[in-house]
Amino acid sequence: MDLQKLFLTFFGVGLAPKAPGTFGSIAGAVVGYFILMYFTTTTLCLATILLTLISISIIDSYEAKTATHDQSCIVIDEVAGVWLAFVISGQTLTQMLLSLVFFRIFDITKPSIIGRIDRNVKGGLGVMGDDIVAGFVAGVASLMCYTLGVKYAIF
Repeated sequence: MDLQKLFLTFFGVGLAPKAPGTFGSIAGAVVGYFILMYFTTTTLCLATILLTLISISIIDSYEAKTATHDQSCIVIDEVAGVWLAFVISGQTLTQMLLSLVFFRIFDITKPSIIGRIDRNVKGGLGVMGDDIVAGFVAGVASLMCYTLGVKYAIF
């Protein structure tokens, strides 16, 4: 496996025979958890920005080389999306789990602008764009649910 594919599949996680996006999201969540445990939210935010920008370029190159678009084995976009959700709402394990669940829901169903980005934006920006927006919406949804849960003593 070349380095491009190794990176895009998040070290092979995206090569799972079933549900590679879910496995990529979970692997990203585990790494994000450890980043938040040992560093700050700012570190994860900067890592998310860097990962996203680098990934756009690498995906553009990979798609030109393979003449494909958004192969299911590419899960680096899921990693960046779940990291963004953690940046917005990832202070507790409950918030991280909520963020992961909401991210998967929005990434799979692709409502509203998430679906439009997925359908209409080509190249690395399209591959990364829908997951970044899904991560943002998931983080906000997680934060809202957690805040309400704390207010009404659910969490």
